Amino acid sequence: MGLLIGDALGVPYEFHDPVNLPAKDLLEFEPPKDFARAHSGTPPGTWSDDGAQALCLLASLLHCHKLEPQDLGNRFINWCENGYLAVNARVFDVGIQTSNAIQKLIRGVPALEAGGIGEYTQGNGSLMRVLPLALWHRGSDADLVQNAHDQSRVTHAHVIVQACCALYCLWARRTLEQTANPWDAALESLRAIYATQPEYLNALETRILNQQNAKPNGTGYVIDCLFSAKWALEQGNFEAVVKAAISLGHDTDTTACVAGGIAGIRDRFTGIPARWRSDLRGQDLLEPLLKELLLR
Repeated sequence: MGLLIGDALGVPYEFHDPVNLPAKDLLEFEPPKDFARAHSGTPPGTWSDDGAQALCLLASLLHCHKLEPQDLGNRFINWCENGYLAVNARVFDVGIQTSNAIQKLIRGVPALEAGGIGEYTQGNGSLMRVLPLALWHRGSDADLVQNAHDQSRVTHAHVIVQACCALYCLWARRTLEQTANPWDAALESLRAIYATQPEYLNALETRILNQQNAKPNGTGYVIDCLFSAKWALEQGNFEAVVKAAISLGHDTDTTACVAGGIAGIRDRFTGIPARWRSDLRGQDLLEPLLKELLLR
């Protein structure tokens, strides 16, 4: 719920510079009337590609009882072509890298070979959807990390993106376990796992962590997205977190989605404002998946 509400809250404010956004106390599903909202044909409280792909991942995990990249890729095709798990079956705001990967999948490229690996393929399109893996997974940290890598490879195969997804999953797991300093504990575990994987360790130490003190900008670059979300988590309760994420501007739905997922775990269901819980659209799609997840 935290992921989906963060996504839906950020949708109307996407693509705007922070100076052009409404004041934080005015950031709601329905923006102020004089605000030039993004995706003007999208009703308030609607999740975007972020939420739909996260639900595709959850549905695949529940159906296959494991991460099955080919099944996941097929669900992405179904989402893109038919609106599977999109609110009102309406697809909007598909990322370039994700679109390219889906076209490869349609042509028969194996799922684990579909994601881009070039230097300019470091978008946040697999980070935004990965949280359900951490909620579903019951295996070791090492297995969770490998699954985080593989779900990313379906659309975003660059090693930096894979490592960001792995760190986020461990951060979510440690938050779920109510570990003190969950980020630090996640990082300690990931470093131990990557000790025998030099390519990933190098990406973590020399590329990702080297940018942890940079100013958060709320962009679609995966490292900035991760650390923008981490900054937002330090701003207060759930409402403060997602509004802080949106206040950075630019890729507002994804920053709030990534931050909102962790804040939802931390603050629990009742920590999410009731007005957003009740006004989130598409709950008929969500509820059967949540029920199956909670009963497994």
